[in-house]
Amino acid sequence: MSDKALDYSKLMLRLVKDFTWPSEYMFKFVVPFDAELLNEVKLLFDAGAKITHKESKNGNYISVTAVQIMDDPDAVIAVYKNAENIRSIIAL
Repeated sequence: MSDKALDYSKLMLRLVKDFTWPSEYMFKFVVPFDAELLNEVKLLFDAGAKITHKESKNGNYISVTAVQIMDDPDAVIAVYKNAENIRSIIAL
């Protein structure tokens, strides 16, 4: 099993154990300061998601927080897997 698959398995266990679904879930990502990357992160979420972002002190990075109602753990993991396609993204 790859490291990513193992990480997703651990996340799935936590999501099943710690949440009642559907549930509000908070995602946090960091990307280099770039309007295009910020837009790509925002596109991971539905129109109803509450998305905020903050520029780092030196202006090199943007942290993005998104809160969205998710139907189940699979939907949460799907967002993280889609985020993997964004250049230089860090999931927190």
